[in-house]
Amino acid sequence: MTAIDTTPRRSFLSGLGRITLSTTAIALLAGQEQLALVGTASAQTANNDTAILNAALGAEQQAIAAYQLGAGSGLLQKPVLDLAVQFQGHHKQHADALAKAVQKLGGTPVTPLKDYAFPKDKLKSQADVLAFAATLEKGAVSAYLGAVPILTDRELAKAAASILGDEAMHWAVLRHALGQNPVPDAFVS
Repeated sequence: MTAIDTTPRRSFLSGLGRITLSTTAIALLAGQEQLALVGTASAQTANNDTAILNAALGAEQQAIAAYQLGAGSGLLQKPVLDLAVQFQGHHKQHADALAKAVQKLGGTPVTPLKDYAFPKDKLKSQADVLAFAATLEKGAVSAYLGAVPILTDRELAKAAASILGDEAMHWAVLRHALGQNPVPDAFVS
């Protein structure tokens, strides 16, 4: 399989080293909007949160497009197609919540790209589509794995770890569907 454009996920991960994650950002990323209402953020924190949320939103939009490509490919058998649509639904819910959060912080949500550099010509079988999706989910796992250690507040780290867990479950299910060991190692890297 050729290289996959994971720019939104890479930029999300690389930006974490320069931006301090706030309670608002992590709570909203975790889909727990009620937690985001606790406390107020400074202008700098709001700007950092907007950048983090927009990077995550871009990654979610990429995932939505990838699952749409897979679902519309005609290559997926019914149970796998249902799973792809379910995972796409998760990403749509995340994108909606992230866009609303960016707006609440006074920012402008990023818009989806018109086209992603997906390896469309390499998707010739169900296994190809599953491997492609698994690569994107692994990227999401890596992004959150990078976020968890930079958090000092236990509740923030817990929320980020919860998201990491969800992405890891997607990745494991896709690996299992590919006939691979869903959890091949004791540690995620």
